[in-house]
Amino acid sequence: MREFQTLKSDLNTTRLIEVDSNNLKLGDGEITVKIEKFSFTSNNVTYGVAGDLIGYWDFFPSSDNTKNEWGCIPMWGFGRIIQSKNDVLSIGERLFGYFPPSENLNLNPIKITEENFIDGRAHRRDLPPVYNNYIRLSGEKNYDSEMDNIRALLFPLHITAFCLCDTLQDQSYLEASQIIIISASSKTAIGLAQGLSDEINRPKIIGLTSSGNLDFVKTLGCYDEVITYNNLDEVNSNLGSVIVDMAGNQKILNHLYKSLNNNMLKCLTVGMTHWDSMKSTNDVSSESIAKDRTEFFFAPSHIQKRISDWGHEGYNNKTHSFMNSRAMQSKEWMDIKEIKGLDSFISTYSNVVMGKINPNEGIIVTLET
Repeated sequence: MREFQTLKSDLNTTRLIEVDSNNLKLGDGEITVKIEKFSFTSNNVTYGVAGDLIGYWDFFPSSDNTKNEWGCIPMWGFGRIIQSKNDVLSIGERLFGYFPPSENLNLNPIKITEENFIDGRAHRRDLPPVYNNYIRLSGEKNYDSEMDNIRALLFPLHITAFCLCDTLQDQSYLEASQIIIISASSKTAIGLAQGLSDEINRPKIIGLTSSGNLDFVKTLGCYDEVITYNNLDEVNSNLGSVIVDMAGNQKILNHLYKSLNNNMLKCLTVGMTHWDSMKSTNDVSSESIAKDRTEFFFAPSHIQKRISDWGHEGYNNKTHSFMNSRAMQSKEWMDIKEIKGLDSFISTYSNVVMGKINPNEGIIVTLET
């Protein structure tokens, strides 16, 4: 079995290693899943950047890693059970969930229902529950395999977009006149802007993007105004504003902090796609302006809150409606690009980490059998 690993201290450095098959021996109740395919987006880059902060490196401990230097960035995708010592789960059953970029994965299913189960391996017990959940596709109503690629690409991103929309609406947008979305071409940003644009009596939606992505973002039709990073002075600084930051570019944030000043009501930090420029400034004063109004938005916490508020059925109904709408809209702009095997994934991985990818592309890595 092969495993794709990333150097924790430098996301640009990777290796592909062979793992001893003895590591896949099963205990009672466990299963081995053959990973069929997974998506790779800027969201996965954020998993790598926040690997230690949030615990993303802990989900799938790397093999051959005595110095704890290497990590497996989690991916969303599909797998098939190829070995089972579980009385309920059979060989051949397909699953959707959280996987490492490797060919196989052992799981210890607990709390098994017809629809899903939780991985109960000891090292995952204290990690966010939403990431430990695996969907049993045989028990899913109206399952459509033709939507697998869209699901792998957009499910995690649009769940975050839903949570952001719900948070902003629940807080009456903090009475803001405009919502400024940084990295407007990212898939999570698009889902957020589309969700907000459906609402009545909402603030103006401003998208910030690079010059190269300007035309693409404009064609989406979900932003009221699109401004490039080299024209940030065009942002109306006289309006009460909420910033949703998908990029983590400190230079852009500092410019907005300074220009908006007290009109910046809140900054929700979501993504870190511009991870290499997060410390590219010495402007400590502008950082301090917004320190008390900036928070890291962690979707799993909001998910648990809403499940408590609405129950599982209520939460599922609301998210299902949101996700279906976004999935249908994505067909108008997203071009799915399939990569065959982990060897071919290496160059694609590097391009995404360095930001060298067309915003309308959705990458699916299909593993060779």
